[in-house]
Amino acid sequence: MPGHNKVAIITGAGSGVGRAVAIAFLKDGYRTVLAGRRGDALEETIKLSGAPAEQAFAVPTDVTNHASVKSLFASTKEKFGRLDVLFNNAGVNAPGVMLEDLSLEQWQAVVDTNLTGPFLCTQEAFKLMKDQSPRGGRIINNGSISAHAPRPNSVAYTATKHAITGLTKTASLDGRKYDIAVGQVDIGNALTEMAQRMTQGVPQADGEIKVEQVMDVNHVATSVLHMASLPIEANVLFLTVMASKMPFVGRG
Repeated sequence: MPGHNKVAIITGAGSGVGRAVAIAFLKDGYRTVLAGRRGDALEETIKLSGAPAEQAFAVPTDVTNHASVKSLFASTKEKFGRLDVLFNNAGVNAPGVMLEDLSLEQWQAVVDTNLTGPFLCTQEAFKLMKDQSPRGGRIINNGSISAHAPRPNSVAYTATKHAITGLTKTASLDGRKYDIAVGQVDIGNALTEMAQRMTQGVPQADGEIKVEQVMDVNHVATSVLHMASLPIEANVLFLTVMASKMPFVGRG
């Protein structure tokens, strides 16, 4: 068992990137709080990790609901006494329709989960981290390749991921006085339920449909774990981990 007793919160821990990261943190010895909408999925993540029951804590949470977020952080403090790492991972996408056909409800659902949710979690993490002893901690936001460049018909997702970059930079600045380091991981084509469609063919900027390379989601988990493992005087502000041959750099 690693020589630390740190505490982490992982949002969206019931599937995909969140599940992979939660399992990696549990295996590394973190006392881990798993947050997500479905309690059964969180319990399945814990089971898959093989971690002892006292090390993992599942808290069904809706990150779009302020009271639910407050309860998550209060429960974490009550259970483990502090918070060292928050991974803001929970996210959704909208249907891949043309910009002019996206409904306000579809837009708002993505903004509420992908932007307001991480803001609410960051705010509560600040409150907890600045008052604990030893003071401080680390927040890692899940951006996306979409935080740099859009895919066709992705206005809500892309706009929120660009906004996450602003949240990362501002929170990094505002967290300095509390010894809170904030960084962002931008992921490209990790093979999860959400990215399965990449293996079948997805729309490209030129209108073609092409299959894209994907990578094992565990490469994301080890990257986030590395960011979290740094001493507080060091910070990875932005890290891009992507399938090597996906069409991100270059023209096309």
